[in-house]
Amino acid sequence: MNSLTYRDAGVDIDAGDSLVERIKPFARRTMRPEVMAGIGGFGALFEISGKFKEPVLVSGTDGVGTKLKLAFQLNRHDSVGIDLVAMSVNDILVQGAEPLFFLDYFACGRLDVEIAASVIQGIAKGCELAGCALIGGETAEMPGMYPDGEYDLAGFAVGAVEKSKIIDGRSIAPGDVVIGLASSGAHSNGYSLVRKILERAQPDMNADFDGRSLAEAVMAPTRIYVKPLLALIEALPVKGLAHITGGGLLDNVPRILGESLLATLDSSAWMRPKLFDWLQQEGQVADAEMHRVFNCGIGMVVVVAPTHEAQALQLLRAAGETAWSIGRISRREPDQLQTIVI
Repeated sequence: MNSLTYRDAGVDIDAGDSLVERIKPFARRTMRPEVMAGIGGFGALFEISGKFKEPVLVSGTDGVGTKLKLAFQLNRHDSVGIDLVAMSVNDILVQGAEPLFFLDYFACGRLDVEIAASVIQGIAKGCELAGCALIGGETAEMPGMYPDGEYDLAGFAVGAVEKSKIIDGRSIAPGDVVIGLASSGAHSNGYSLVRKILERAQPDMNADFDGRSLAEAVMAPTRIYVKPLLALIEALPVKGLAHITGGGLLDNVPRILGESLLATLDSSAWMRPKLFDWLQQEGQVADAEMHRVFNCGIGMVVVVAPTHEAQALQLLRAAGETAWSIGRISRREPDQLQTIVI
């Protein structure tokens, strides 16, 4: 009997080496001065900048969820890397943290270098948009674990915030203003329902849909809000931030509110993308379910005092964000929900 080799198990060592060389140029573009050692070593080294006097590290991890299933079906792998970064950096951002570095985990049955390079190039692009360094990760080939052409992704972000500047929502009070920042689409949440609706409707994914294809609308990458919001935090007091992910508006806004507070959001105050109109119509989804599953056009919520409303809107719009005043904070009755969309 011939002795077995690693290649007999379906693992291509040369492909892995090739991928490392392919991704190094993209990773280099994300480097920050604090990086002491990055891609290629057993561990990455990152020195905390002296600009922080009392740094608190904030970490987050996430994936892309079942949006990956559509990536496989549509053979579109260039944007899910941006999604991966966005989900973690937006999460740590809401506590006032500046994302410092990011690591990824890419797992597959058999490595396809072209697909993997496309995904990781997207990760590097997301890191550039967030201003954080891509300093490492893991590419795992696990024969028999994943069907050919499929893979899984996970991401890990670490940021820092001054202890005295942590944003936790404790200062939110009745009368405060809720500002909504536009999403780029469904981001990376609600895709189990999206896929069910697509299966039922059987649409032409390449047909024109509001100026682009339906495939492009469904796969639009999650918006990264880091740079505009860090600038806003430096300019004026931000009382609370909520990243609108799984759970939609109804479940995420309450995460920054005290039990005695209610956020009332006016759905007529912002422009809902046509994608959500189409999903609701084709899936016959009730309004409450839409607001619980999807972001419905609002990817990030900012709470400020009414005296800072006009300045906050001006700064956000000047930074390229589409922003609206979408609601107010008031006292909550004991039997009320903490967020109502009217």
